[in-house]
Amino acid sequence: MSGSILDRIQADLGVAMKAKDADTLSTLRMLKSAIMEAKTKKPKDAAMSADEEIEILQRYVKKRRETIDELKRVGRTETLSREEQEIAVTQRYLPQMVGEDELRAIIREAIAGTGAETLKDMGKVIGAVMGRVKGRAEGGTVSRLVKEALGG
Repeated sequence: MSGSILDRIQADLGVAMKAKDADTLSTLRMLKSAIMEAKTKKPKDAAMSADEEIEILQRYVKKRRETIDELKRVGRTETLSREEQEIAVTQRYLPQMVGEDELRAIIREAIAGTGAETLKDMGKVIGAVMGRVKGRAEGGTVSRLVKEALGG
């Protein structure tokens, strides 16, 4: 996995164009656009860090999941596969996600390390866990498992 995520997206854009893969192409263009837009908000010569690129893509996946939830809620399932395909394309550029079992072990360590005992300590534990799994677990999943571990 060499080069930035943006470099990989740009290389894959060429491949998708040659393959005439319109769905992948549109997703890659949106991802490239999101990263480029974030880059313009930084000082002129500042580079995007890998963590910043990952954060942008994670926000994109989160928006797609929210859209899927909303489409299901209103019964408009005809475009669900398109949204799911966008998530699948985006996830190619994200680090391998931590499995729930591994996440539970990290949460147990974080609870022990922070001395957390009740749901009031949830924020401390989530902060410790998110620092360790940076970009490899979704906040909602971490929150749900921490709540479970603290007896919520």
